[in-house]
Amino acid sequence: MPVDALVLVTADQLSHDLSALDGLERASTVVLMVEVAEETDYVPHHRKKMAFLLSAMRHHAEDLERAGWSVDYVRLDAPGNTGSFGGEMERAIDRHAPKRIRFTHPGEWRVLEMARGWEERFGIPVEIPEDTRFICPTPDFSAWAKGRKVFRMEHFYREMRRKTGFLMEGDEPAGGRWNLDAENRKPADADMFMPRPLQIEPDRITREVLDMVAKRFPDRFGDLEPFSFPVTRTDALRTLDHFTKTALARFGDYQDAMLSGEPFLYHSLLSPCLNAGLLNPLEVCSAVEDAYLAGNVPLNAAEGFIRQIIGWREYVRGIYWLRMPDYARENALQADRPLPWFYWSGETRMACVSACVRQTKAEAYAHHIQRLMVTGNFALLAGISPSELHEWYLAVYADAFEWVELPNTLGMSQFADGGLLGSKPYAASGNYIGRMSDYCGNCAYDVKEKTGETACPFNPLYWDFLMRNRDRLKDNPRLAQPYRTWERMSDGRRRDTLSAARRVLARLDEGTL
Repeated sequence: MPVDALVLVTADQLSHDLSALDGLERASTVVLMVEVAEETDYVPHHRKKMAFLLSAMRHHAEDLERAGWSVDYVRLDAPGNTGSFGGEMERAIDRHAPKRIRFTHPGEWRVLEMARGWEERFGIPVEIPEDTRFICPTPDFSAWAKGRKVFRMEHFYREMRRKTGFLMEGDEPAGGRWNLDAENRKPADADMFMPRPLQIEPDRITREVLDMVAKRFPDRFGDLEPFSFPVTRTDALRTLDHFTKTALARFGDYQDAMLSGEPFLYHSLLSPCLNAGLLNPLEVCSAVEDAYLAGNVPLNAAEGFIRQIIGWREYVRGIYWLRMPDYARENALQADRPLPWFYWSGETRMACVSACVRQTKAEAYAHHIQRLMVTGNFALLAGISPSELHEWYLAVYADAFEWVELPNTLGMSQFADGGLLGSKPYAASGNYIGRMSDYCGNCAYDVKEKTGETACPFNPLYWDFLMRNRDRLKDNPRLAQPYRTWERMSDGRRRDTLSAARRVLARLDEGTL
């Protein structure tokens, strides 16, 4: 039978309800899935991230075939692989002579721009339907944002709660409050009964991928083993069920906590599955809400988790598509220091940064506070180039796709958009890390010391950051208190603090921090 539609499915579109497949006849449709160097190499992706996505793609191809779709799958090491989406699309058109191309709206601007050029390049119609797996379509977000000088996630989140009905009691939020984040900031203690993530043994397909990645990328950042990511929808659903039963109840209280040797604590580890398409955000939130309604988890846990999905996740995607491509070049604080090598090696005497980088290397994972308040906070205070930090985050985390990672990095973490996404810079001294983790107990630096040679580098850098950026930040109402505190300091203390910050930055540049 002649081929009507050639449908490209990428590594973040591993869903059976993909809009590009909607309404198509299986007998006259070919699904094209390609592993290309263009995607493995545009940033130096963590080896475990690549293995997760490639294995998930191969498993999804088999699922599609079992569902009756014809799949044309090109492996990374296949003879003749051109290494690019465009090259593989051209070869597939030669093989199948389709009447049209369909491709669900991709998650990254560069891929969308590429796809928009295919109709002229190949001479056949290209259809790019909206990605219906998200709760807030991009036109709806644009309508919400219209006329606003600044955007606030909290306002957007309330609309998403009303739209979805999650944790609502009529027109009011369950418990009478929209946001219970103030209850979710407890430090954690080592607990021998702490839940463990579901361990999934690699099957034959995953083993083949692990072997291929090991051979093809021997020097790339990141450990490959042990590997236990869910790479099928069945295992993703098992992971969701395991989380709601074993960890969700304490997720709220301890979602901001950090512990040495405990990379996961009470986190779900579901973001790679969500962002690759193995899970749908609505089904994940429904499972969490059901656990709350059944009385198995407290409201602060359910609300805190659901806010991350229908709040932050949808919010940052909206901002990404509203402001790209210029958003990627934002640098409101004019930070330009190169990314330190220890972001790749973990070789720094700062115990918190070293722990988070080494964990990232081992797991392709760090939770949001490790990213925001340790590696992100240090980069902000030290004036690291936001674009270099963005490429690092995009490379090293299994859940990192540009639509979600870029706004979180440039907007929330680095304030590079000047306050569009968030109301203040997430800058903090060492006190925050000392309060929310046990990292400081084994550090070469003293978190209580402010200016001496062994002072925690975060302490003087915090004030140096505020002073460097005073003209840009002094009118921010959420920074009024620290600026008043600075003014109350003696002249001598202020001089000592800025001198200490200069010494820290000199050691950073020398590679001795």
